[in-house]
Amino acid sequence: MAPRAVGMSAAGASSPTDARGRTDALDEAVALGRRWLPADLLARADAVVERARRRLALSGEHTVVALAGPTGAGKSSLVNALAGTAVARPGILRPTTGQPLAVIVPDVDAADPSPGAGERPAPTSRPERAWRRRSRGPAAPAATVGSGPHELLDWLAVDERTVVDRSRSPLSAATGLVLLDLPDHDSVVTEHRAISERLYDRVDLLVWVVDPQKYADAALHVRYLRPLAGHDTVVVLVLNQVDRLGPDDARACLADLRRIVAADGLTGARVLAVSATTGEGVDDLRAALAEAARRRRAATDRVLADVRSSALAVVEACGDAPRHALPQRARPALVDALEEAAGVRAVVEATRVSAVRRARAATGWPPTRWVGRWRADPLRRLGLGGSRRPSASRRGGEGAAADEAATRRSSLGGPGAAARARAALGVRDYVDAATAGAPDAWVLEARSTVGAADLVDALDQAVVRVDATSAPDPRWWRAVAALQWGVLGVAVAGVLWLAALALAGYLRLPEPPTPQWGTVPWPTVLAVGGAVLGLLVALVARVAASVGARRRARGVRRALRGAVDDVAGRLVVDPLVADQVARDGCRHAATRAAGRR
Repeated sequence: MAPRAVGMSAAGASSPTDARGRTDALDEAVALGRRWLPADLLARADAVVERARRRLALSGEHTVVALAGPTGAGKSSLVNALAGTAVARPGILRPTTGQPLAVIVPDVDAADPSPGAGERPAPTSRPERAWRRRSRGPAAPAATVGSGPHELLDWLAVDERTVVDRSRSPLSAATGLVLLDLPDHDSVVTEHRAISERLYDRVDLLVWVVDPQKYADAALHVRYLRPLAGHDTVVVLVLNQVDRLGPDDARACLADLRRIVAADGLTGARVLAVSATTGEGVDDLRAALAEAARRRRAATDRVLADVRSSALAVVEACGDAPRHALPQRARPALVDALEEAAGVRAVVEATRVSAVRRARAATGWPPTRWVGRWRADPLRRLGLGGSRRPSASRRGGEGAAADEAATRRSSLGGPGAAARARAALGVRDYVDAATAGAPDAWVLEARSTVGAADLVDALDQAVVRVDATSAPDPRWWRAVAALQWGVLGVAVAGVLWLAALALAGYLRLPEPPTPQWGTVPWPTVLAVGGAVLGLLVALVARVAASVGARRRARGVRRALRGAVDDVAGRLVVDPLVADQVARDGCRHAATRAAGRR
């Protein structure tokens, strides 16, 4: 693959508007994924967004090119060769360059590229100031102070600045170029390395200067070049000091450098062979920098490359896009597990027993009804039944009803260890099904968001809200109750009649005529028949009441399952839906930021 021209993006022309839009998309992706994206990735993406916005707000008419590399690679000598004058101070002692130096090629229409008010002069000693005056060369004509390159250099914190005279410099074609000579990345002085690494992230175009001895240094490629994978358009590799090699060795070193750089992910990066001593290849490098300065796109391309790199990392952290919505087939199993934790089975059984008890109290044989009253209502024991008083919503309005619902609790005693374990397992299984294909960080965040411990109180409130005694009594209860009282009246009449006959016989009174039904006197028929009929009616009513109680229990179970399903939706499903929406939004925004569609 042939290297592209320096400053030309892979997609063709790039614009600051496109860079701003994609920077905003990366910022949106980071905001949506801030809860679960890795902290180091968030820090890098935030830094990229901040740098991109700051660079795009500064001069777009100037291209900042930095010469970076190891100790002894000849960066300062190469800067001097490019500028055609001694603007940088090379030397034998190491490290030579302690602070970055800027060489400014004024723009064609620039009024005055001299340092603005924000410049802080670095030299403090008289010999140093004298050397700076000698190395500066002929000064450019004075004019009005501009805000272009110096505001940019203030942001880069580069204090030493030299402005070349375009009329006398071989860099005259590179109008708007700001060339930086950086400290060594392998300097023994930690401060120098920190300065270089800070500027590596901020400059528009990086020219890595290496020599035949260190071009394959692992520290250079692993720590600095591999993280720049995908930045082909804003990275140039320069093999300096080729004058020390023969032609065959120079070609071999250059080919090997291209191979290593391609393995670093910089397949399209330009690789040049130069010699700052003899001038070999310097014109080619100078022409490449002039072309980058003329195109005025290196800053935008660097921003886009940084944004794309961070955005692709965010896309990878988001995992694969879900093939389907949240699994509906897994929801019944989740509700089943939460039903057990809520004690639905006990409430349903208590509803059935309570309905049978109330039916017996209403339709049983009156003389034996009082026996059932000694048995406690199972719903009342659970704190779910009790007296059928007007509800709070009828006595105090909707506000009172809401307050009562929020404060009432059942007497179920909470789920046991087995039920809690099953509920936790059910929630975890549902979360795992819903987050299939998601990265581990997102799965762990989802599990912590919908922890089963938070469901216990909500489930108890859901059970309390379902009124198991709200169904009206069946009409046949009143009919049977009336029949029972009528039958009891008949039996009492027969007993009283028999008592009157017995009293008359005891007092030796003449026995009144007693009608008979066959051979059985009517008083006996009424007394015995009424009692037997009452018991038979009570037995039949009990069977019917059992059927009705089971039907009512099924209705309560449906209501309780609906309430539990609402809790599952509100505390388990809805948070997962929100997280999935955020994850999808994060992936889509990062995809836009990466320039994909």
